[in-house]
Amino acid sequence: MMKKQLIIEKALELFAKQGFEATSVQQITEHCGISKGAFYLSFKSKDELIIALIDHFMMQFISDIDHSVRNTDSQNLLYEFYFTTFVSFQQHSDFAKILMKEQSQSWNKDFIVKIRYYDKLMDKIILFMVERQFGETVQQIKYDLIYCIKGFMNTYSQLIIFSNVPFDMKKLSESLVEKTSILASHTTIPFITPEHIQMFEASKSEEITKTQIIESINQKIAEMDESIEKESLSLLKQHLLEDRFSRAIVKGLVENIRNHPHCKWIAYTLRSFYQF
Repeated sequence: MMKKQLIIEKALELFAKQGFEATSVQQITEHCGISKGAFYLSFKSKDELIIALIDHFMMQFISDIDHSVRNTDSQNLLYEFYFTTFVSFQQHSDFAKILMKEQSQSWNKDFIVKIRYYDKLMDKIILFMVERQFGETVQQIKYDLIYCIKGFMNTYSQLIIFSNVPFDMKKLSESLVEKTSILASHTTIPFITPEHIQMFEASKSEEITKTQIIESINQKIAEMDESIEKESLSLLKQHLLEDRFSRAIVKGLVENIRNHPHCKWIAYTLRSFYQF
């Protein structure tokens, strides 16, 4: 396991028990079995570790949902969206608990900026799904639908995470498909104003660049052992630099890396960049 990954996973265990503020770097290094010097070679501070922790889990969460939305037929699209969302929350329940708690308590500017960044990405995914699922029939109320769907996600995720009662994820997803479809069919009074929509559209311009993707690929190549995923990353980098492969080959290379925990975000950014 890479040292950064070890620190992230061990720190998460402490943060889940004690919260961000109450956990010291000393406690983290002792829990990891490493020196403070080794910690600071990976992270400049505890705050940087916290941001890395958010990135680590949110990148996986966002990329899984995006892949589900883009690769499911319209008949099952809403169901797969909700099912993937709640299963992912359940799988990462320790992190989700921390995130929900800290969002209501933290005044750290970097923390807030990072959370807003991923929230905007989720807005884009939900908008894509709504337009695919309902088309022109929801043109006037599609932004209201986005916030209703996010409300379902947040409310039921809290119920799942903070309750000790087991949940039937399939039934929950089916129930929310029904609720969302009713809203889409019967809502006639939009609340979101043109000004709100302009703000939303402005956030869509914050796209990741080719240079940023190449930098991320270089970093992962340097960290990874020889593998199919590493070779695929190298080929994807060549394509970004030289445009040498067909669209089908690029999609295949992206699929090669999609399930690797350290490559999911690169797969997501490439899907967005090439729009497939």
